[in-house]
Amino acid sequence: METPGEKLALFRERRNLAAVQPQGPLALVNTQWIDMEQTVWGVPGVWAPREGLSGLQLTASAEDGITVDGEPVEGTVDVRAKGTEDPSDVVFSDTQVGHVIAQGDSHALRVWDSNSEGIQAFGHIDAFDYAPEWVITGSWQEIPGGKSVGFEHLKDEGVSRDEVIPGEITINHDGQEYTLAAFKAGRALQLVFADATNDVSTYSVGRFLFVAPNPDGTITLDFNLAVLPPCAFSYAFNCPLPPAQNRFPFAIEAGEKNVMKADGSLLHG
Repeated sequence: METPGEKLALFRERRNLAAVQPQGPLALVNTQWIDMEQTVWGVPGVWAPREGLSGLQLTASAEDGITVDGEPVEGTVDVRAKGTEDPSDVVFSDTQVGHVIAQGDSHALRVWDSNSEGIQAFGHIDAFDYAPEWVITGSWQEIPGGKSVGFEHLKDEGVSRDEVIPGEITINHDGQEYTLAAFKAGRALQLVFADATNDVSTYSVGRFLFVAPNPDGTITLDFNLAVLPPCAFSYAFNCPLPPAQNRFPFAIEAGEKNVMKADGSLLHG
């Protein structure tokens, strides 16, 4: 039977492999919001909003070598956004692909490069050794209908976006009670948190932990599984920042620390 430390080693091996995938976090080289007809850094074509519709319009010539949904582009085509019933796949070259994302009525083109500088420089994700004391059992209280909590994002200049949290997590540490906000992420809950290690031994912005309530109303927070946010791998991501109630005054010396280059230096300072 695997020990918790052995399970964690496998988890970290998979995290390192995921980081360098063709559309892994190190491959994202650009996220450019399109609010008028414009070019996009690093790729050919002219991009524009689709008035009243989800996605973007792309105008390109055959010489640009772009395909959308497997068809070469010559002229103007629609590029459907992620989250729609049939999102479009854009291929720019053997290493570069793209897709459109939506935020409200705004749309951006994301460009991924499987030969990015980040992938070329990557060494490993640095992490703490397994720490059993950072496996904490708390309580889970569902909120009927959910509750709206404002989350700021790294690039939003202090403007918060409301996220509906389905309930609250309560934990105790050193005799102090903490009530935490976690929003839904697929079938799990995503806890965005900060602690006293940030900008000391771990990434400055904070970290993520994905958890799920237990049938008996408890919830297990295994901070050994705390992961770095995507913005620790690429500046082209815009990550949520920990809300005030998720900012711990103590150091959680468990989970991932920083993304390291092969030469042993930090990928992002």
